[in-house]
Amino acid sequence: MNDVLVPSLAIIVGLILLVWSADRFVSGSAAVARHFGMPPLLIGMVIVGFGTSAPEMSVSVLSAMQGNPALALGNAYGSNIANIALILGLVALLSPIAVHSEVLRKELPILTLVTFLAGYQIWDGRLSRLDAWILLLVFAGLMGWTIWQGMRRKDDNLAIEVEQAFVAETMPLGRAILWLALGLVVLVASSRALVWGAVAVAHSFGVSDLVVGLTIVAVGTSLPELASSLLAARKGEHDIALGNVLGSNLFNTLAVVGIAGAIHPMAVPGEILSRDLPVMVILTLSLFVIGYGFRGAGRINRLEGGLLLAGFLIYTGWLVVNSGAGS
Repeated sequence: MNDVLVPSLAIIVGLILLVWSADRFVSGSAAVARHFGMPPLLIGMVIVGFGTSAPEMSVSVLSAMQGNPALALGNAYGSNIANIALILGLVALLSPIAVHSEVLRKELPILTLVTFLAGYQIWDGRLSRLDAWILLLVFAGLMGWTIWQGMRRKDDNLAIEVEQAFVAETMPLGRAILWLALGLVVLVASSRALVWGAVAVAHSFGVSDLVVGLTIVAVGTSLPELASSLLAARKGEHDIALGNVLGSNLFNTLAVVGIAGAIHPMAVPGEILSRDLPVMVILTLSLFVIGYGFRGAGRINRLEGGLLLAGFLIYTGWLVVNSGAGS
């Protein structure tokens, strides 16, 4: 019993601190960026996107360094699935999402193409160091495009929503730097506790690292996106809610997997190819179809949100039921 109790406490405490530190890190880094004159659109797409993906990045990098590639991949892909199906599903049920931002409408097909690229790379059952560097190069190119968009489209709806959010919450520079630094330190420490606890619990119950990464760790590291997206939806800031998910999924697919693969090239478990990758691709395609708005502004209504959430519950139930069968 004690063999499971301490790792379970490490998971719970790690998740709580992970969510808290990610929130402080995002608030601090966004406030610092604003103090130095970064455009709101750039803050919304880069700073917030990176900050909300910081838990996935730290957990996956630590997992790769410790020789747990399945946990690293499961965390990244599981977070993508949770972001679309769980977070956008809940948000759309609370308040149907209207997509007005032209930049986000351009990101939807980009995310779809990036997801297909990721699937193509691992289809041979391995993520090589070359594959990882290609992901990182694509990520660098997208960041360059994002910066260009942020400097050019100051009147985009996402920029307006981010600016309004900052008007409601200002922070002195000194406090912003403190939160940024403290958030980063606690983020790394809590990630180490979470990874250790997750691996220990998985081994105690005979569950694979992959399933733990796809469920407990993936949902846990997606909590910052869930909190910020639900808050944005309550305020009617739909583009921020969707932007959180799109930015996070791009970071996860390119930067998180890319950095983990560059550190430790990995064999890809067969279950990812036959089960998790198809689910991620189908959800990404569904988001593109319902969110792009081929005849005007895109919209994710309550029915579509309910279907996304139902899909997440079915998928998670499938994982749990089959976890004892060598998943």
